[in-house]
Amino acid sequence: MKKLSARRRHPLAAVVVLLLALACTGGLYAVFAPADKAQAEETAQSLTIEEGKKLYTVGCASCHGTNGEGTSDGPSLVGVGAAAVDFQVSTGRMPAATSQGAQVPAKKNIYSQAEIDQLAAFIASLGAGPTVPTEEQYGPEGADIAKGGELFRNNCAQCHNFTGKGGALTKGKYAPSLEGVDPKHIYEAMQTGPQNMPSFPDTTLSEQNKKDIIAYLHAVNSDETVNPGGLELGGLGPVSEGLFSWIFGLGALIAVAIWVAARTAKAKKS
Repeated sequence: MKKLSARRRHPLAAVVVLLLALACTGGLYAVFAPADKAQAEETAQSLTIEEGKKLYTVGCASCHGTNGEGTSDGPSLVGVGAAAVDFQVSTGRMPAATSQGAQVPAKKNIYSQAEIDQLAAFIASLGAGPTVPTEEQYGPEGADIAKGGELFRNNCAQCHNFTGKGGALTKGKYAPSLEGVDPKHIYEAMQTGPQNMPSFPDTTLSEQNKKDIIAYLHAVNSDETVNPGGLELGGLGPVSEGLFSWIFGLGALIAVAIWVAARTAKAKKS
């Protein structure tokens, strides 16, 4: 007991007690602080959704319904996900013009990226769907351009042509050109299948497959790309190039044959 009393009266005893108190305080903060942080993030997300709902009510509800349930003028948005909203609104396809044609074209968007994020958060809250991809998912790092070309020709060239120049479809519809399109939007289009396009979820085209296709499109449409085959004839594929050969190539051969025949000795005697 005397030894214990002596230690209590030691000059460093107060310092030791203070350090123990600080350690306990820090431990308690470490235990309870994550909950506060999670609560703050949840509050921020709730505010984002609330702002998105206000934007939706003004610009989208007249066609898609007050709760995204859809109307005769617009499909349901429940379950389309944030990626569909980011694609449609960022490319200006939505809100659509009052007089719609066979297909809603891309145009200048009217929302800032922050507002688009708020709209996307609100729509995502209505039902689970594809999320907005990150740059790591659609960036060129680790992409296989040759594999992307093979995948594009097998799955996309039927509508978009061999280098993504676009093409006509039935009943006035068309596959838009992919030249100069933001890689994020190409990824989102594959995820969500906008308008006439089928969707390619990860079960059909993996995340790596999508990355490869985007890298291929960038390679063939880049200003720095040199076409080793010469004039690309619009990049429309072998049909247009074959037709060119038949019309102009064969026509030139016929013209040369007539010219040669007209100048033979037999022709001159006649």
